[in-house]
Amino acid sequence: MSNETFNVAVVGATGAVGEQILRLLEERNFPIKTLKLLSSARSAGSKLKFKGEEVTVEEAKPESFEGVQIALFSAGGDVSKVLIPEAIKHGTVCIDNTSAFRMDPTAPLVVPEVNEEKIFEHNGVIANPNCSTIQMVAALKPLQDRYGLKRIIVSTYQAVSGSGAKAIAELNRQTKAIVNGEPVNPDVLPVASLPVKHQIAFNAVPQIDKFTENGFTYEEMKMINETKKIMGDESIQVTATCVRIPVVYGHSESVYVELGSEYDLQEVRSLLENAPGITVVDDPANQAYPLATDAAGKNDVFVGRLRRDLDSPTGLNLWIVSDNLLKGAAWNAVQIAEIIAARSQQA
Repeated sequence: MSNETFNVAVVGATGAVGEQILRLLEERNFPIKTLKLLSSARSAGSKLKFKGEEVTVEEAKPESFEGVQIALFSAGGDVSKVLIPEAIKHGTVCIDNTSAFRMDPTAPLVVPEVNEEKIFEHNGVIANPNCSTIQMVAALKPLQDRYGLKRIIVSTYQAVSGSGAKAIAELNRQTKAIVNGEPVNPDVLPVASLPVKHQIAFNAVPQIDKFTENGFTYEEMKMINETKKIMGDESIQVTATCVRIPVVYGHSESVYVELGSEYDLQEVRSLLENAPGITVVDDPANQAYPLATDAAGKNDVFVGRLRRDLDSPTGLNLWIVSDNLLKGAAWNAVQIAEIIAARSQQA
């Protein structure tokens, strides 16, 4: 094995996911030769620390990728659509955290615990799935391998950090206002670009992203379409309802699955306990189950509330929780980068 190091760029370095990517690259001692931090013109010139040294953030431009071998993108879909084709021209392998290329048939959509082999089928870009999709498919993969999957019904309870720093600030602001008996003036959620806003503090808002013509939101359609692509099975029936709740970090999901055959519940528990990246927290007698507050800051996907459906012999209920900025975004992307680096070093 060689000691090859890599020229790496992080696009959207000053954002919430970008900050987590930098932290993970440092903590895991990713083999970096040179590091470029790229952002919008507005953030260019600011400085971020990496391994004790200050690195100046540069404006992301097409020429920024000359000599860059691996680029991790988390600056929004519009930026990815413009800059990733330019980066590919420079020979850069792009790992994209946005929705820009997820359903592109030429771009692999990868969760390493599920379909790591797809990473090397790329044509320059590897897509990171939606945060809520990642944690669900990571937990369901060992069950698919053993029993098959026929149907998934998922309801999500998603943290405001999924909508960015302004949504976090809005939750904090509204919470203080309500506690102090002051008026609440929503201006960010559920969708910043839409005219109607709703209170998020002490509330549950059944809308994440805009609505499509079929009555589902784009977030719900992402879960439906991405699950089928990642699992490699278009016959899986998937339906989703995505809800924003007043939690800062950590998405929670109530998932009902109909497996392809009858199952043994203890075997299901064992499969999950032995699956990579999964931690089972399932001790109802002691009120132990996954919580967003416990998952925040951790890389794993947490699974609990495992129980049989009372009417269907193939029906299974699960509660799945994960940090949406880590496994749901930054950690999944860094995992992909590590696999690419390891393969290159072995060559």
